[in-house]
Amino acid sequence: MSTTQSERLRGLMEPLAGKRGLDLEEITVTPAGNRRVLRVVVDSDEGVQLDTCAEVSREISVALDESDVMGGAPYVLEVTSPGADRPLTEPRHFRRAVGRLVRAQLHEGGELTARILSVDETGLDVEVPGVKGRKPTARRLEFDEIAKARVEIEFNRKAAEKAVQQKADRMSASADDESQEEA
Repeated sequence: MSTTQSERLRGLMEPLAGKRGLDLEEITVTPAGNRRVLRVVVDSDEGVQLDTCAEVSREISVALDESDVMGGAPYVLEVTSPGADRPLTEPRHFRRAVGRLVRAQLHEGGELTARILSVDETGLDVEVPGVKGRKPTARRLEFDEIAKARVEIEFNRKAAEKAVQQKADRMSASADDESQEEA
């Protein structure tokens, strides 16, 4: 897909996604026989429901029909949410993965598997699971230390749910302490 077409597609679709509170994550056009597949990936902090994808797909379809951005060749439009294995590349991706186990390759070398506890503007706080009976350890990762990262699929999410609940409890306790100090 040419840069010009990519920019025109993004310019056409970003407002449509934005008015529904969605982030336009990715646009790809790939050949498929005598047609093309236009794949649009949208996401939000709350996730994306199937009905929302269908509504956005209809709106994008109308907008594409009214424009010449795809040219005259036939195409198939797919609107989807990102898969569980998508790369985490933006701070919002990490924020949406709080409580999840991630595998990160570091610029300095090496790999780290840890659970995201919190995310801020510069990086994330993670909990590295203990091995062989050792306790988990806390670690801070700055975004510029991370070369690549992906969510690890967990078939037993009890540990993840426990970590998220502990974080919520800590945040609630912190908020209570602040409100008592103000009083």
